[in-house]
Amino acid sequence: MEYAQVAINIIAVIPPFPPTWLDEFPQRLSELDAAHLRRTRRVVEPAREADGSFSGGARLLVDGVPMLAFCSNDYLGLAQHPALITAACDGARAYGVGSTGSPLVSGHSTANAALERELAAFVGLPRALYFYAGFSTNVGIIPALVGPDDAIFSDRLNHACLIDGARLSKAKVHRYPHSDLAALERQLSSVTARRKLVMSDAVFSMDGDIANIPALLELCERFDALLLLDDAHGFGVLGPQGRGALALAGLTGVHASRRILYMATLGKAAGVAGAFVAGDETLVEWLLQKTRSYTFATAAPGLLASALRASLHAIEHEEWRRAHLQALIARLRTGLTAALRGSQWRLSESQTAIQALIIGRNDEALALMDALRARGLWVPAIRPPTVPEGTARLRIALSAAHSEEDVDGLIHVLGALAQVFR
Repeated sequence: MEYAQVAINIIAVIPPFPPTWLDEFPQRLSELDAAHLRRTRRVVEPAREADGSFSGGARLLVDGVPMLAFCSNDYLGLAQHPALITAACDGARAYGVGSTGSPLVSGHSTANAALERELAAFVGLPRALYFYAGFSTNVGIIPALVGPDDAIFSDRLNHACLIDGARLSKAKVHRYPHSDLAALERQLSSVTARRKLVMSDAVFSMDGDIANIPALLELCERFDALLLLDDAHGFGVLGPQGRGALALAGLTGVHASRRILYMATLGKAAGVAGAFVAGDETLVEWLLQKTRSYTFATAAPGLLASALRASLHAIEHEEWRRAHLQALIARLRTGLTAALRGSQWRLSESQTAIQALIIGRNDEALALMDALRARGLWVPAIRPPTVPEGTARLRIALSAAHSEEDVDGLIHVLGALAQVFR
């Protein structure tokens, strides 16, 4: 018998595969499409001048197309800073490109150790612990702090990493309405758990507003709670010399409280990668011992720590970057308020680099994003579950890498599109 006929006969007697839940995924993806919730990943690289130098952090090639980007968290324009690039190259020569192990095994280089000391001094707190990534920091430290018999109090608009860290802890989670301190007070007073953890973004990532940190701390003092602040979007931008939201509130140095655990990322305004937590010496030591995402993960390589040390110097000494950014924020808000008069679109109440233009419907936000892309502007549409239902928006992120002309161009285009989308 021919081999082909043998194969056909064998296939004929093989029973069909039984139904499996894996077959659901095409339909589930179709449902995302129908709700305008599928996300698209773009291939991005920095734009360059004819001589090979960077064109500036706000200019990118997106899927090969030149774009002026208003989507980056590089608030100070440091990601392409020559001093940081030089420091990273010097760090690679000194330490290689990999850390080779967890920080508690072989990955804690002299650069990492120096960075931790400098971070603690910069934010005015006793000690800092350097992590390889921001998301893993919060999902790791929260279960190290509280467990099943404890209580967490979380702002409803907190970032996903705080939410996921709370879930992993198995503590009882009490969510309070956004920035509603009266509701938080009622929750704290009614819960009898001995260990209480209050968690809040310092700058809320999708709206740009700033938490009332002194009031949060007062509640924590009164109800014997620990306050975890995620300052991912304030570090480097807010406070004197960019020392962050805690410094802006005057709660560092001699005014620091052992009830505050301060967390910030290093891949946004700092322009590199990673994150850190800072606070009371004993508390940070506990996190070093008990945070699984620190103990069991490979450490950030020394070349990144070297770049971050250069970043701290730039954040502290290049004040013009924050001054320029603040001027752009004011320019955008004034210009858009005038350009969108009569429109249903609403600009969030934010004085930070995050300016949310609330559109409402998912499909309209996507259509507006596409219309901007067709005009060479990249402004991302943010949809549920990242933001509440019915509040799809454009998240405009400003950077010191933008010029006044860049901002004016965005205002002009959005004003014109507001007339089209009526």
